[in-house]
Amino acid sequence: MRPEQRTPIARYRHSLWLLTQRDLRVRYSTSVLGYFWSILDPLVMAGIYWFVFTQVFDRSVGNGPYIVFLLAALLPWMWFNGAVSDCTRAFLREAKLIRSTRIPRTIWVNRLVLSKGIEFVASIPVLVLFVIVYGAELGVEAFFFPLAITIQAMLTTGVGLLVAPLVVFFRDLERAVKLILRFLFYASPIIYGTTDLPPELHFWAAFNPLNGIFSLYRAAFFPEQLDWFAVTLSAVISLAFLGLGLLVFRRSERAVLKEI
Repeated sequence: MRPEQRTPIARYRHSLWLLTQRDLRVRYSTSVLGYFWSILDPLVMAGIYWFVFTQVFDRSVGNGPYIVFLLAALLPWMWFNGAVSDCTRAFLREAKLIRSTRIPRTIWVNRLVLSKGIEFVASIPVLVLFVIVYGAELGVEAFFFPLAITIQAMLTTGVGLLVAPLVVFFRDLERAVKLILRFLFYASPIIYGTTDLPPELHFWAAFNPLNGIFSLYRAAFFPEQLDWFAVTLSAVISLAFLGLGLLVFRRSERAVLKEI
């Protein structure tokens, strides 16, 4: 089917997939290790935290096996962190191409979310390998994985649509986002679980949308980590971020095109 015969939605999907493929090819075309670079960073981080908490301090954090507990949240965190970080330069990096094409501008954010999401999905076999090696039990809660991916995709897209145009007008926001992401890493249940927090903080921790998302991922191996109150709040907050991101993006699109 020729491009002009496709529906707008079909053309959007086609363009999104082409740009996502381009991102992945460019990212790994000159790399010898290729795919392994996408999993090496979280593996190194997981190894460091595993060594510190289990070998150095010997503290009971999270659930055992701790390496599986870590990776179940660290891998989706890398998706969120990488996509939001890249979105801070989504328009600045592709300014000439954005001005010279008529495809919907949201695609420049969605391609980053999708490419990082594909890397996350490609890293799941690594998690499965550690599950097998350490003998972690896989429960029926594994069926919640698609729900977790859907909620996280909404949240990441919403934050990306919010950040991408604002950075064009406020360049210091790029550095601020990096600091916020660093703080959010330690404020989210990644190296620890929500149950490790003091009881009076459990309610407030649920308002971090990543809390419910990570509990869905971890529930596949640690059912006691599932918190439906946090999951519900995560879904609501993610939808709110998506709506706010679309609103800000639409209202600032013309100004962004003039600025870049």
